[in-house]
Formats: sequence, structure tokens, C-alpha cells
Amino acid sequence: MQHEDALSYKAAGVDIDAGERLVERIAASAKRTRRPEVMGGLGGFAGLCAVPARYRDPVLVSGTDGVGTKIKLAIDHDGHDRIGIDLVAMCVNDVIVVGAEPLFFLDYYVSQKLDVEIAARVIAGIARGCELAGAALIGGETAEHPGMHAPGEYDLAGFCVGVAERDRLIDGTKVRRGDAVIGLASTGLHSNGYSLVRHVLARRPEAVSEQVEGRPLIEHLLEPTRIYARPLLAVLEQVDIRGVAHITGGGLIENIPRVLPAGLGVELEQSCWQEPAVFGWLRRQGVAAQEMWRTFNCGIGMILIVTEADVDATLTMLEAQGQQAGRIGAVTEDPAGSVQIR
Repeated sequence: MQHEDALSYKAAGVDIDAGERLVERIAASAKRTRRPEVMGGLGGFAGLCAVPARYRDPVLVSGTDGVGTKIKLAIDHDGHDRIGIDLVAMCVNDVIVVGAEPLFFLDYYVSQKLDVEIAARVIAGIARGCELAGAALIGGETAEHPGMHAPGEYDLAGFCVGVAERDRLIDGTKVRRGDAVIGLASTGLHSNGYSLVRHVLARRPEAVSEQVEGRPLIEHLLEPTRIYARPLLAVLEQVDIRGVAHITGGGLIENIPRVLPAGLGVELEQSCWQEPAVFGWLRRQGVAAQEMWRTFNCGIGMILIVTEADVDATLTMLEAQGQQAGRIGAVTEDPAGSVQIR
């Protein structure tokens, strides 16, 4: 019999058995994300995935991200089932910007002490995000780091690999003056600007229960990030998209110029789209207009740049995919490469 004071990994705060129980719990969720190209299953040292045979000249595309301080709200307000979708979305939405099809995803979950029930809920959300994106969840890492996190807290990171045809990569070089800017609606804040949100809430913590358009504010704040992979891939089948920008930290003002050639800017017409109610709530708390534009997506989670001739077809295809979208502006000549919002 082992003495209760004997040195062991469990006594030091790491429970290997809990990790094994978690793997058993998440196996079914991961299985639902499986693609034909996946080789092997969970539990190996590495995940294996072949490139789909239909690609002539494939280029692998990778993206990695976390969910920022939104995770704090998820922990404090029992949002464990949804935060995993955010994690997948933040990685997949970056990969799709260059026209890549998401192939597989890996996650990293770390806590001071592994709570199997909470971790299983989080990873089930990750698997759901992978299903929405069409990516396989082929592995990940679950770690216990005693003394590194507060009790009950955890952190997440993710990594996505996609594939695109070399001659169909979207890099913005085809963008021209007069091209149309199409905005794809966001579900809300997505996973950016939460340090500012939490700063606002620190002054009014009771606000999380306020009703905003019929729902408590916290429900708006925990709304998962929209995953745009399937709608964009459908459009790419028929339209030569010239530029795509994922509207994350930095908002519309800083993200759109990242896909514009030198000498070009964009003019946006704010009246062309409707902001989700949570943005109005933030404005009412005193967040200035310029700070809103450079921090949040303000209702547009992704923008596409297409020729004028392709606008109608693009909007029709996006609508068929269940994606709310509209023309919100145009590309202009601008030596400063700026985004003007009117």
C-alpha cells in the first residue's frame, strides 16, 4: 500500500487517470468530425491527414489562435459548451481568408486541475465547431499545470490546417478601384474586444442580467463566433473573389487594409448593415465611435471584395447558404490605404 505522503504525480496535482477518462468522453464527439482523408484515431503521438486527391497543386494553409479574455466570461457564466466553437472559428476564419478548405484541427486545453465534466463540455463545443467548418478534430493536448491557473479556470488554444489550389489562392493582388465590398453579418462580438467589455462590466457588474432585445446581456456576450467556411467555399466554386478579410481585433479599420494593394482604400456606408444589439449597448455605456470601429467588428464578421459584375451572384449564393450579407461599400483610390466609414 502506498503511503498517503508518498511522492507521486497525483500528489503533485496531476491526475493521469482523469486525462484518460476525458479521452474516453470526447471520442464520440471527435468521431463525428472525421473526414475520409483522416488516418488513425485519437490517442497517438500525432494526427495524420492526407491531402484530398482532387487537388492538382495543393498548398497547405495554417492558422492558430485562442479566444482571448472571452474565456473569462465563459468560465464565470457557465458558457463552457460554446467557447469551443469560438476557438475553432477564430482559426478557421483566418484560414478561409486565402481561399483554403479547412482540413483538420487540433486543440490545447490547460487547467490547474482537470475537471472532466467541464473539459468534456468545452471539447464537445470544439467538435461542434469542427463539424460546422467541415474540419476533422484529429487530436489535441490536455494539460494540468498545478499552480499556474486559479482554481476552476482554464485556457484554450487551437491550430487549423487547410488546403487550397496554388492558382486559386486569394491574396488581394487582383483588387481594383471600383470593386464592391460585401459584408457578411456577424453573430455579435465574436471573440474580440473582451478586455474592453470586461472593463465596462467591472464598473457595472449587474449589467450581465440586463435585458437586451429580449435576452440577458450575458447571452449576447457569449454568442459564439460565426464560422464562414462553408458559405465562402460555396461562393469560391463560382466567383473569382478578389479579396477577403476576417474582421477580428482592430475592427473594420485595421483589418480591411491588410488585403488591399498599395494605393487603394475602402469607403463603407454604415447604413447598409444592421449592428447586433450588443454593439448599441456598448455605445450607450460610453464607448466612443472611433474606439468601436477599431476594436469590434460592429456587425460585419467578414468582408469579400468582388467585381461589380459578380455582386448579385455572390449575394444570391451567400443567401442560399443561410448567410446574411449585403453590399456595404466600394474600393477607392487612397494613397493612405485607409477605411472611411460614412
